[in-house]
Amino acid sequence: MGVVNVTPDSFSDGGVRFDPGRAAEDGLRMASEGADIIDVGGESTRPGAEALPLAEELRRVLPVVDRLAAGGVTLSIDTYKAAVAREAVARGASIVNDVSGFLFDRELPAAVAETGAAVVLMHNRGRSRDMYKEAVYQNVSEEVRRELNEAISRALDAGVSREAIIVDPGLGFAKRAEHSFAALAALDALRTVDRPILCGPSRKSFLTAAIGKREPTGREWATAAAVTASVLLGAHIVRVHRVAEMVDVVRVADRIRQHAHARDGTVR
Repeated sequence: MGVVNVTPDSFSDGGVRFDPGRAAEDGLRMASEGADIIDVGGESTRPGAEALPLAEELRRVLPVVDRLAAGGVTLSIDTYKAAVAREAVARGASIVNDVSGFLFDRELPAAVAETGAAVVLMHNRGRSRDMYKEAVYQNVSEEVRRELNEAISRALDAGVSREAIIVDPGLGFAKRAEHSFAALAALDALRTVDRPILCGPSRKSFLTAAIGKREPTGREWATAAAVTASVLLGAHIVRVHRVAEMVDVVRVADRIRQHAHARDGTVR
């Protein structure tokens, strides 16, 4: 999954894709480099970010969705707003990537069910502006798994098909660095949820706890390590900013994983 942030304040790229034309071009390039899915988002969800008005989010993302859909790209819309999800799916998106796990907009579960889109339910606690207040855990792995199961229950209660659900441990969301590393290290525990796993470590600030202070674009080697771990521990989708390089990383990690499973006789 390649990331296209149509925002002026993206933590990862400084807002270079705020222009819809540039964003669409980069999305098409990522698809040509091997991204199976392009994730388009118009609202920054970095820690401390304020909520974006609906009209502005639609203005940012819809031209990009239109152009990428016309190019035959498989699209995910990164939003927690029902109105944005409905409009993006109507224009060609097939996945709704919800950073709230169906907690922020009570209308979103019904919107997803009605459109028939797939949905990524991410583990999170609290809004971006104060998410670290909720970063208190006794057992990160168990709490993430339990709260993702609760999100799945919310989806099923709204009529979303279980087969349409993907889960995401939410690295960097309502988690301090040690929590994100713990959630990643325990990724294989999410197999018991019995849904495909998306993992998004790319360029996130928790990586600097291991490598020291770096700007987001200087975290690619650390991202490669985290992407490798994600694949080896069972992620089915990895969300990244540098597609061409991470396609190579995924291919090698996946080959290692296949041989490891052949060696121990397991099939996952």
